[in-house]
Amino acid sequence: MTKTILAVDDSASIRQMVTFTLKGAGYDVIEAVDGQDGLNKANQHQVDLVLTDINMPRMDGLQLLTSLRELTSYKLIPILVLTTESDSDMKAKGRAAGATGWLVKPFNPKSLLEVISKVIK
Repeated sequence: MTKTILAVDDSASIRQMVTFTLKGAGYDVIEAVDGQDGLNKANQHQVDLVLTDINMPRMDGLQLLTSLRELTSYKLIPILVLTTESDSDMKAKGRAAGATGWLVKPFNPKSLLEVISKVIK
């Protein structure tokens, strides 16, 4: 069965690159333009993994992480952060909010797929 990934990023070019990479590896992808859109789509679809940016309008990635972890259906779903943020304080906030892993942009498609394959069920 094909795994579905929710990709949340306010940058259309990043969403396009992520979607191209993931679909090329055989995943289905649902795109969201910000955290609020991501939360709405997470409530409409059950996904196998969430990939989110941190800095976004309306709802940032940390708020999205917290909101998803409050949902019973997302307590055990892996959530990876893909962001330009690399300082240890922000990573600690991400872990505290429920992030499974942290990747820094610009991303290497091969590395992204390796990390996803390690955490997706």
